[in-house]
Amino acid sequence: MESVKVIMDFMNWPVFLLVLGMTTIVIPLGLNVYVYAVTYADRYREIEQVPPQPIAIVFGAGVWDDGSPTPMLADRVQAAIDLYKLGRVHKILMTGDNFRPDYNEVQAMSSYAEQQGVPLSDILLDRAGLSTYDSCYRAQSLFGIHQAVLITQRYHLPRAVYTGRKMGIQAVGLGTPDWGIFRNDSMTYYTFREFIAVIKALWQVQVTRPQPTVIGPFDGGKSQE
Repeated sequence: MESVKVIMDFMNWPVFLLVLGMTTIVIPLGLNVYVYAVTYADRYREIEQVPPQPIAIVFGAGVWDDGSPTPMLADRVQAAIDLYKLGRVHKILMTGDNFRPDYNEVQAMSSYAEQQGVPLSDILLDRAGLSTYDSCYRAQSLFGIHQAVLITQRYHLPRAVYTGRKMGIQAVGLGTPDWGIFRNDSMTYYTFREFIAVIKALWQVQVTRPQPTVIGPFDGGKSQE
């Protein structure tokens, strides 16, 4: 009888592995589809489609060693500039990483916009936007933003809009191009990372609701010296 049990247990392993594989793939996939679907109607690809909003929120996306914005970041800021010049937004919140003195996403974003005619009086800076969650949390709690258009690449936009809404922002999104613009290997990596990030975002906004890394006002990495 013991040998029969061992054989039956062995025969069940493929079923167990199949169920385990389906669980680890199907559930995360379903959650990603859910976030994509519930934000679909309020995500736009063209600037002319975006309904007027009080403010645009632009998420950081890296700077080069010389302090200039990476192409992804420049595209995001440019979209905000175009919205501003069309009168679709009246202010722009640049939110990104300036946690270290030698790394300043928001200054790169602000300088890029200012060089194209956006007055500093219409630019807000959040130097502690260290993640999508932190940026949305602080936009609502610190800057008092309750309605905005969120600007990022299309692969990232569903999570950004979903997170913004759960943080109390009536959010729509403008997605800048990504696939076909940036290298395929880079986009493959970003897309896979985003797949995982959506699961983390759902856990944060639905379960843990952590405070952001920096809660109150923050004037950049120099304040940490």
